[in-house]
Amino acid sequence: MEEETFEKPLLKKNYHENCPGCKVDQAKELKKDVSFRNLSYIWLAVLCGTLPVASFFPFVYFMVKDFNIAETEEDISTYAGYVGSSMMLGRSLTSILWGMISDRYGRKPVIIIGIITVVIFNTLFGLSTNLWMAVSMRFLLGCLNGLLGPIKAYATEIFREEEQALGLSTVVAAWGVGLVIGPALGGYLAQPVLKYPHIFPKGSFWDRFPYFLPCFIISAFAFASAIACIWLPETLHNHKDSIESTKNVEALEVGSSEADKDRMIQRDKSIFRNWPLMSSIIVYCIFSLHDVAYQEVFSLWALSPLRLGGLNFTTDNVGNVLAISGVAILIFQLTLYRSVQKACGPINLVRITGVLSIPLLQCFPFMTMLSGFTLDIVINIASILKNVMIETIATSLFLLQNKAVKQHQRGTANSIAMTGMSIFKTIGPASAGALLSWSQKHINDFFLPGTHIVFLALNIVEGLGVLLMFKPFLSVKN
Repeated sequence: MEEETFEKPLLKKNYHENCPGCKVDQAKELKKDVSFRNLSYIWLAVLCGTLPVASFFPFVYFMVKDFNIAETEEDISTYAGYVGSSMMLGRSLTSILWGMISDRYGRKPVIIIGIITVVIFNTLFGLSTNLWMAVSMRFLLGCLNGLLGPIKAYATEIFREEEQALGLSTVVAAWGVGLVIGPALGGYLAQPVLKYPHIFPKGSFWDRFPYFLPCFIISAFAFASAIACIWLPETLHNHKDSIESTKNVEALEVGSSEADKDRMIQRDKSIFRNWPLMSSIIVYCIFSLHDVAYQEVFSLWALSPLRLGGLNFTTDNVGNVLAISGVAILIFQLTLYRSVQKACGPINLVRITGVLSIPLLQCFPFMTMLSGFTLDIVINIASILKNVMIETIATSLFLLQNKAVKQHQRGTANSIAMTGMSIFKTIGPASAGALLSWSQKHINDFFLPGTHIVFLALNIVEGLGVLLMFKPFLSVKN
C-alpha cells in the first residue's frame, strides 16, 4: 500500500503547460485519446511511407524493358529486383539514426521530413529515363524517409495502454492497404497513353514519361498529408521532469533508491541485450524477407507470359487483384483483428497464420492451368487470404516489439526493427527477381519446373519464421 501511494504522484501528475507530451498524457487520462483525428494522422503518415514502397511493382517490368538494358526477356526480372532493393538498402543505412533523432527531438519532425522526402524523390523516380536514375531515386527515398519506425512508436504513445492494440492495428491496416493500393495505383495509372488515349494523347508529356502519373498522384497525396501533419500532436515530453520521474518509478520497481544519469545511460545501452525485443525483431525480419519477396514475385509472375509460367496479366488485372485485397485487409484489421488477437494471443496467432500460409502459397503455380472467370475468382481469394495473413503476422509482431521496451527507447527500438527489416527487404526483391528469372529459364525441368521452385523457396523462409516463434528462441517480456 505504501509503495502504491508513493507511485501515484510520480506516474501522474505535474503536467507542464507548454509540453506537448503532457497534453497527450492528459488526453489519455481523460480517455479522449481514441479519436478520429489521431487515427487519421496515423493513416496519413503510414500511407505516405508505404504507397511508394510497392506502387512500382505492376509497372517495373515494363519500365526496365523500356530502359533497354536487359539482354533477354528472362533477365528483366533481375534488373527489376535491383530497383526494388535500392529503397530498402537506403532505409537500412539510416533507420536507426532517424529513430534516435525521433527519441531526441520528437516524432513529429521526423514524420514530416519523411513525408516531404516522398514528395520530392517519388516524383523524380517517375521521371527516370534509365536504370541508374531509377535506382538512385529509390535509394535516396529510402535514406531520407525515416517515418515508419517513429510512427509505430507514436501509435503506441498516443493511446493509453489498453488501446495500444488499436494503434498498432491501425498502423498495420494502413501499411497493408498502402502496400496493396500502391500497386493498384501503379497498375491503373502507368502507361496512361495506352490505356486512356482520349485523355492522354500520344506524343505528349505522359507518352515520354509513361510511369510518372502514379508517382505524381502519390506525391500529391504526400504533399497534402505533410500540410495536415503540421497539426499532428507530439507525444515526446520536452522537459526533464518526465525523464526523472520515469527513472525514479523504475528504481522503485527494482527496490532501489538510486536512479542517476549513469544508470539511465546504462539502461539505454541495454536495448541490444533486451532479448524479448531482439528475438521478436529477428522473427519480424524473417517474415519481412518472405513478404517483400512474395510481393515482388506475385506481380512479376502474374505479368509474365504463359510460356514462362506466368498468368499473362495486364497491369490493370494486377491492379484489380491488389485493390480487392486492400479492401479485405482494411475490413479485417479494423473489425476482426482485435477480437482474434485477444482470443489467440499474438504469439499463437503468428504460429497459426504462418502454418496456414504455407499450403496456400504452394497452390499458386497451379493457377496457370486455370483461365477466365475461374482464374479471376481463385486468384482473388488466394490473394486476399495471403495478404490478410501477412498483415496479421506483422501486427502481432509489432505488439510484441513495442511491449518489450519503455517509451524513451521506443523510437530507437522500432527503428532497429525497421533497419533489420530493410536489410532483409534489400535481399528479398533482388534474390526473388533473380530466382524468378532463373526459374523461367528452366520451365521444362522434371523436378519443380519453373515457378514451383520460387514458391517453394518462399515457403522455406515462411517455415523458418514459424519455427523461430517457439521457445527457446522467442522470449516474451511480461
